[in-house]
Amino acid sequence: MDATRKSLSSGERLDWLRLIRSENVGPVTFHRLLDHYGSASQALDALPELAAKGGARRIRVASKDAAESELEQIGKAGAKLIALGEEYYPPLLGQTEDAPPLITVAGHPHLLAKKTLAVVGARNASLNGLGLAERLARDIGGEGYLIASGMARGIDRAAHEGALETGTAAVLAGGVDVIYPRENADIYRRITERGAALSEMPPATEPKARHFPRRNRIISGMARGVLVIEATKKSGSLITARFAADQNREVFAVPGSPLDPRAQGANHLIKEGAHLVQSAADIMEILSGLFQAHLGEPQVIENINGIGPEPALGDIEAARGTLKKLLGPTPIAVDELIRRCQMSLAVVSMVLLELELAGRLERHPGNQVSTVGEL
Repeated sequence: MDATRKSLSSGERLDWLRLIRSENVGPVTFHRLLDHYGSASQALDALPELAAKGGARRIRVASKDAAESELEQIGKAGAKLIALGEEYYPPLLGQTEDAPPLITVAGHPHLLAKKTLAVVGARNASLNGLGLAERLARDIGGEGYLIASGMARGIDRAAHEGALETGTAAVLAGGVDVIYPRENADIYRRITERGAALSEMPPATEPKARHFPRRNRIISGMARGVLVIEATKKSGSLITARFAADQNREVFAVPGSPLDPRAQGANHLIKEGAHLVQSAADIMEILSGLFQAHLGEPQVIENINGIGPEPALGDIEAARGTLKKLLGPTPIAVDELIRRCQMSLAVVSMVLLELELAGRLERHPGNQVSTVGEL
């Protein structure tokens, strides 16, 4: 293992799992809590009081028994639970603001350390699109890249097929042991035999509509670039491309006929500045110039003493009233909130944590927040 990496102890891993599975704790909140309290154990102790201050009567804190049961399920599935900062956690994914604290991986986790290209596109792809996806995945894989996709019908499956020999990773919207769609059972088996399947969701979780955008930000986050092949203007592939742009990744797109609805999304991306792709050489020309410097290790969240002294109660009380007036259903950047209320980051972060744990705040990409209901 790289000397700069740190493995969690069994107790820390259990606490991390309990914290991320607790009510209203998402990846961003998880990281804020660890930054502030220094350990998942201390953060777990603080959850009920924080939620109460945000206006919740109670909050469900994941039990030790539930976490141990999940770890047992992961073992039975032949998978591994990998934490941010540990060996084989995808390096670039670890640098995103909402990196999953824990991912479950079936297959060969060492592949996730490879430089990665994501390939996504239409489920009802044309025969030409499927053939191109398979060929480009095979060619880019031959250049030493892991090919990541979402194991959906169409372009995703074709990309996985093309990269089976060189390395492919399927990012799943449900549990790592849940095959969706069922018709992809054969490609799932081959991926886990020769590549890797990963998910941030608990085992046995059936994928729902709200899970797919979360999956998509992992696909883009772990990759140096995202290639879109055939996508309508309302396709989930464009959500992945937007995540890629927000994460400062390269966006590639294959152009198509303006008469084909499946080409509208990719053509739109090209108009917006995506790299036009006709061959693997077009992609490699861009990627070969990226990340020549040593990739920085993802930050290992380890802060035994927290981020500093607890904000003064008077400051927090004042900030609660001010922030409730400034917040609304329209997302606003946290930096803008700090500027307007003229409070410190520590004070504003604490109030936002309270509201989120109470289920009254929602986080959005770009470090933006909005209210859920009325405050």
